[in-house]
Amino acid sequence: MATVTDMITSFDDFPIHQTSAPIAHAASGDPGHYDRYFYNGYSHDGALFFAIAMGLYPNRHVMDAAFSVVYKGEQISVHASARAPHDRLQCTKVGPIHVDVKVPLKLHTISVNSPEHGITAEVTFHAASLPFEEPPFLQRVGNRVTMDYTRLTQLGAWSGWIEIDGVRQNLTPDAHKGSRDRSWGIRNVGERVQLGAPIPQAPQFFWLWAPVCFDGFGTMFDLNEYADGQRWHESGAMLIGADTIKNSHKLEYQYTWEPGTRRAEAFDLTYEFADTSSHLHFEPLVHFQMLGLGYLHPEWGHGFHKGDLAVGGERFTVPVPDPLAMHHLHTQTVSRVTCQNSDGTTHEGIGVLETLVIGAHAPSGFVGMDDGYRL
Repeated sequence: MATVTDMITSFDDFPIHQTSAPIAHAASGDPGHYDRYFYNGYSHDGALFFAIAMGLYPNRHVMDAAFSVVYKGEQISVHASARAPHDRLQCTKVGPIHVDVKVPLKLHTISVNSPEHGITAEVTFHAASLPFEEPPFLQRVGNRVTMDYTRLTQLGAWSGWIEIDGVRQNLTPDAHKGSRDRSWGIRNVGERVQLGAPIPQAPQFFWLWAPVCFDGFGTMFDLNEYADGQRWHESGAMLIGADTIKNSHKLEYQYTWEPGTRRAEAFDLTYEFADTSSHLHFEPLVHFQMLGLGYLHPEWGHGFHKGDLAVGGERFTVPVPDPLAMHHLHTQTVSRVTCQNSDGTTHEGIGVLETLVIGAHAPSGFVGMDDGYRL
């Protein structure tokens, strides 16, 4: 059993403390406290898409990671879960998956060594923009805080290689773009914990997130809405080069739902800035199932305790035949994106549209937990 002195770890030797407690102690005792890396990458034609997630849940003493790739109509994933060490310096490797922050906010390398599940990789993310800090996420159900976290998003490019069933795919920064995020705080993760009297409120969550890469610049968008369409969180910006962030004054979107699903057939987004505006049109190429990274996964869900170390894999065809299954509602849709600016210029780019819609959303015509769109 750990004693008080066991909580002093390597990071306590640096001037980074935000509370009087050692770094090993989270500021909150909430079981949903977490700290996560996320990355995605894609070729210009959408033929290859991959993503990585790694999370630490200090109050649960759990950490987990996953690497998932879509290639030739198949999504292949590796999952890992482990008991988390107290020293945060040791919390960037889970089984066969390792995140190495070479240069903070600029250069990260991710390695995967799981040939028994069909994947080995060594890929490096090269940041191409400043990190964009999204507004804080804060949500309550009754008196309980269910969401309280900060996240940054950054655009970039990839180098390195991925081997899928022994066949190597080489990545180059000019041909493989992507994005990453870092988030930390409180979120619903792990096995459910009874916290007193239940609150009679139907589950509802409407979430859109869309980082897009163009030559020399990129765009960032996220939005949450209540069931009636009222927005409770939104942000948007143009990320120009490696040193400029231009925040949007107003955002409007039009989501074209694929009939019988809760995923995109098309998507349009308009940013209004102080003196210009930009209209983006998304044409979907590939639907990536976030299940492959543990999101809504019935077995490899985030923060689940699976022992000192557990590693597993799975593969399935995409698009999935049952898109309204609860574990398939969360998607990232790789999209070809056209940007038309008010100054008359047009740019072609590629990015993702992440969608998670659980429960009712009146503007979309959704009334149940997981009913599909009807024309």
